[in-house]
Amino acid sequence: MSRLSIHTTVALAATLVASTAAHAEPLGYAPWFGQQGPIFQQITPDREDAEMTKELPDRFRRQIVNYQTREAPGTIVIDTPHTRLYYVLGGGKAISYGIGVGRDGFTWSGVQSIARKSEWPDWIPPEEMLQRQPYLPRFMAGGPSNPLGARAMYLGNTVYRIHGTNAPETIGSHVSSGCIRMVNEDVIDLYNRVNVGTKVIVLPDRPRLEAKVPHAAPPQAQARLSVAGANSVRPFSLY
Repeated sequence: MSRLSIHTTVALAATLVASTAAHAEPLGYAPWFGQQGPIFQQITPDREDAEMTKELPDRFRRQIVNYQTREAPGTIVIDTPHTRLYYVLGGGKAISYGIGVGRDGFTWSGVQSIARKSEWPDWIPPEEMLQRQPYLPRFMAGGPSNPLGARAMYLGNTVYRIHGTNAPETIGSHVSSGCIRMVNEDVIDLYNRVNVGTKVIVLPDRPRLEAKVPHAAPPQAQARLSVAGANSVRPFSLY
């Protein structure tokens, strides 16, 4: 075999190995093109959050699954009763993420779209939440201790968001006031895959306990959704 043939064979083998390696890690972080900021604003979650993510039950870990749907690729489907969020890939596949959802009396269903995205968002509790729990802070700056976590995706004109959490042990539970929470590692991944305008479908949990929000509603209308459990809520299980 000539020296040229040997070099060609080695090059082809290297290309094949690189292609196989990329295919074997389909759930690496989605591309991130933001500016580098303070340490807590960077793409890699802190070590403690990553360790807690590893402890999630297998069914709540980020993974590609079989998922038959007529929804277009890029759509988000929130399976409330099974506490999972699906990002539709198409071809009968989706990325599945474990989530925390609204507790009894605070679940809802309908179709929304992502109206705004925010990295390490500030937390300003809605007025109706402050009426139920006046001891809450009126403002909390974004950062690792913020209950909204690393990223937030705001749903229409409602008070609801898909966001991170500083309480990853609540994933898989019905714990919030209607928002959808994810571990920071996962919410960063989803945030980087979606755009403003992305369609979000929230499937019903138990119809007798939930409100339906087929279209964006003003905050004062959303306040009427929160009618149960006001005396049993811990400050940081609100979202």
